[in-house]
Amino acid sequence: MFLAVPVVMSLLQEEFGAALVWFAVAGFSDGLDGFLAKQFGWQSRLGSILDPLADKLLLVCAFTALTWLALIPLWLLIAVLARDLLIVVGGVIFHYTLGRFEMQPSRMSKVNTFMQIVFVLAVVFYHGDFAFTPWLIGALVYIVFATTVLSGIDYLWIWGRRAINHIQLNR
Repeated sequence: MFLAVPVVMSLLQEEFGAALVWFAVAGFSDGLDGFLAKQFGWQSRLGSILDPLADKLLLVCAFTALTWLALIPLWLLIAVLARDLLIVVGGVIFHYTLGRFEMQPSRMSKVNTFMQIVFVLAVVFYHGDFAFTPWLIGALVYIVFATTVLSGIDYLWIWGRRAINHIQLNR
């Protein structure tokens, strides 16, 4: 979570090489944390909430900084924020109306997160004067938009089914 600050500061100062280094450190620490949690059974409910929250914080901050710099379109940031808000609000509503809410990212959500990471890295590489083709950035904009929308729909579908099942079991 704390690495979002140096990533954003580097982006806003247009120090894209430094931003890539901080992004890599964040990715490595996230991977190491996940490995250690699984390897030694250090999994907890708090960890299951904080880990994806940290990932989302880093990505949303990166998207926001890149939008501020006019390197990605505002409408894409709005779509990403709307999906994340849908997940948070949906999770809270589910938890307080139907019962305990378990954070379980769907496959589509994992695809979306992966594509968002690839997109942020591609934009940073491109604007950091690394060899990268601009048409790929344009294609990734629409791929990220599509996976964002599909992921939001997927969560609505999954939670809707769970809510219906819960209501039917408790009649």
